[in-house]
Amino acid sequence: MSKFVGRQIELDRLRGAMEKKTASFIVINGRRRIGKSRLVEEFSKNFDYYYVFSGLPPDEKTTMEDQLNEFSSQISKNFSSPKARYNDWSDAFWAVAEKIPKGKILLLFDEISWMGSRDVSFLGKIKNLWDLHLKKNDSLVFIICGSASSWIEKNILSNSGFVGRISFTLTLRELTLSECNKFWPSNISYESSFGQGRNAVNRIALSARAKGSRDRSDVADSIYEKIKILSITGGIPKYLEEIDPKKNAEQNIKNLCFTEGGILVEEFKQIFSDVFLRESELYKKILKVLSHGSKDITEIQKALNKNTQGRVLEYLDELSLAGFITRDYTWNVKTGKDSKLSRYRLHDNYFRFYLKYIDKNLTKIKRHSFSFKSLFLLPEWYGILGFQFENLILNNRKCIHQILGISSDEIISENPYFQKKTTQQQGCQIDYMIQTRFNTLYVCEIKFSKDPITSEVIKEVQEKINKLKNYKYFSCRPVLIHVNGVSKDVKESDFFSKIIDVESMF
Repeated sequence: MSKFVGRQIELDRLRGAMEKKTASFIVINGRRRIGKSRLVEEFSKNFDYYYVFSGLPPDEKTTMEDQLNEFSSQISKNFSSPKARYNDWSDAFWAVAEKIPKGKILLLFDEISWMGSRDVSFLGKIKNLWDLHLKKNDSLVFIICGSASSWIEKNILSNSGFVGRISFTLTLRELTLSECNKFWPSNISYESSFGQGRNAVNRIALSARAKGSRDRSDVADSIYEKIKILSITGGIPKYLEEIDPKKNAEQNIKNLCFTEGGILVEEFKQIFSDVFLRESELYKKILKVLSHGSKDITEIQKALNKNTQGRVLEYLDELSLAGFITRDYTWNVKTGKDSKLSRYRLHDNYFRFYLKYIDKNLTKIKRHSFSFKSLFLLPEWYGILGFQFENLILNNRKCIHQILGISSDEIISENPYFQKKTTQQQGCQIDYMIQTRFNTLYVCEIKFSKDPITSEVIKEVQEKINKLKNYKYFSCRPVLIHVNGVSKDVKESDFFSKIIDVESMF
């Protein structure tokens, strides 16, 4: 069994269900590989019996009979009973219900959308299973999981038939940077290859040092090696489990992304066949558009040459629910309320890296003719790394709150912030801004640089603040979030109310 990392808040929420005096019906969703099944497996340690049923991966040739036959096989294995034949889901569910013993029971239906996609009456039969059987056991917890979050939203969470039945829903996000750090042994450090040019990768040395104190440069080098990997994997547990901590970032990335059979070579295609229950190139086209930066709906339509806003919005909603993109709303600072203006952002780091570098080289990778030498030699890598680094920070905003000493009840709004150019105001875009109820605006600049950041950043941030609409009685506090250091001039300027080294977030 893989090492279980993080998810303490989610585990506590699940354990709370065991303290109830009634049965619980729980929905868990989230991106493929995010760790839904692993979370339930960890939770199962609290039960007398744990039963798992999972649907077959979607395929155009897979029928309802195939799903029922697989479910029948799983009944036989779960309960050590002879395999029976079921022609209807009601019969199969009845068989499960009558075989479940007394005691503390955890029952998981995994990838529920796969299981029921071929039967229009499937959901009604799930409801009957709960109403007529499962909820009668006060010590039972019934969990359904799925990667097809849009299917779950439409068919279960927004289905009137399940109103009042579902105890709560958990949506799993990426692990935090500090949680990701646990995938590396504490006694591993790296010599950095940062900014060393064409032969950098040849000069990277990995050394396992004895536990104990390390100087700051060792720590910085180690953090940068991890940032390179996380810029591609994000905080996705399954991808992080595939890291070999004895190898440096370049070697790991070569094995994961540019070697035939590497998990991230075919992962993109697998995601779209498993998560979205329909084939469409429009998903990929939308992601390609967003791989160049965040855009509003009009910009997306223009790039796609699509005039049907409703259809594009439908696909954007599905990508959002699946956890691959985020819709960032800007807001009215005076009222603190969201504006109608919003932009879509590709926050899945693997997707951007795949579309930029793996997809176009798939044929060569499969022929073993692609030569990967270094991330630094990939076209436009430094620019892409800026996007990837920004995503990592935005996905760890709670850590930023803690470092700045801001409690959640103080925050009125927070997001990447933008205002459109009009006759009354200048156009402005801020990487991340936090507005508090004390009329304070934390203007955060997220900066990735191959060299220590110079005082030029002060001018850049001041210009952004100057372009902000003139809000009386608001205090602007510039914040710099960086990796690889800042110059002495920046430190001594006192311009930034806080300078946050990403190292402090690990």
